[in-house]
Amino acid sequence: MLLAIVFASSFVLFGVGTGFGGLQDILLQERATGGGPSENDARDEIKEHPNNAQGYRDLATALQNNGKSDESLEPLAKYVALKPTDIDAQRELAGLYLRQADTYRTQAIAAQVALQDDVPGTAFQPSSSSKIGQALASNPIDQALSTTHNAALNDAFTKMSTSYTNAVTAYKAVAKAQPRDPAVQFELAQTAEAANDLTTAVTAYKTFLKLAPEDQSAAAVRQHLKELEQRVSPASSG
Repeated sequence: MLLAIVFASSFVLFGVGTGFGGLQDILLQERATGGGPSENDARDEIKEHPNNAQGYRDLATALQNNGKSDESLEPLAKYVALKPTDIDAQRELAGLYLRQADTYRTQAIAAQVALQDDVPGTAFQPSSSSKIGQALASNPIDQALSTTHNAALNDAFTKMSTSYTNAVTAYKAVAKAQPRDPAVQFELAQTAEAANDLTTAVTAYKTFLKLAPEDQSAAAVRQHLKELEQRVSPASSG
């Protein structure tokens, strides 16, 4: 699982340098703070007019400006549901899901490292057939630590996967509305790869190359695409 966590986004975050940016740029983006709608005013507006999309838009903006990005996901998703033609908001939603996934990815790695540090395994322990080995194998402290760290790891990994999947769904909506935008296809491809949706990633990378064959990242994408295609259809490669 650690390898999946560490390398799921390796190409996404560190691989290519496209002229369009990419997920690394999205993760580094921060909304400007100051000004804008009030969180309390937005909540009051939603309470009075629960079907008014602007109230949810204002609340999402206010929460982000107050450093509450995770909390802003729900009202922004509600806004997008009410205003599906607002592609900028849909793209913003995808970016928030990506940042959320990156947070959970960091938590998962930390839990894995803690597990390895606190319960290093049996590689350097006495034989399990010996009395000392049997005593160590039933160490209640190790068992408790293993249970705690594994629970944290599984929880973070599950939340990370869900966030990536939500981001893919958002980017698919953007790509459907803007099928000729290579930047959207690139971001969809990277997000789908992070979500381990390799079929979607391959299709989006191919579309990106058709739309921007001369982009500075094209050569790297073509090479990476070959690797992904082999992973999607290993039998056909050999």
